[in-house]
Amino acid sequence: MQRLKKGDKVRVISGSEKGKEGIILQVFPELNTAQVEGVNVRKRHKKANQENQEGGIVDIAVPLNMSKLALIDNKAKGKTTRIKYGFDKNNKKVRISKISNSEIGSK
Repeated sequence: MQRLKKGDKVRVISGSEKGKEGIILQVFPELNTAQVEGVNVRKRHKKANQENQEGGIVDIAVPLNMSKLALIDNKAKGKTTRIKYGFDKNNKKVRISKISNSEIGSK
């Protein structure tokens, strides 16, 4: 079970993007990276084609290593938290915030 999932709100805890927040757009578990909205944005030159008539320079979010991301817990006033696992009433495995000890909503 992957600790960070698509749709989670995260904060960057190290590197040149430190302190920035965003929502995970895509997770690449085999590379241990995640693409975060508005973080680690790079400019890419796109060639004109049938879909994109003009082409030009486009901003693209480049994936960050998961070790640089921390989950933001809304119930703990926006603090970053670590994740532990537990079981709910239906014996289903769920993610639990270590700070607020509450279940993290499944996306």
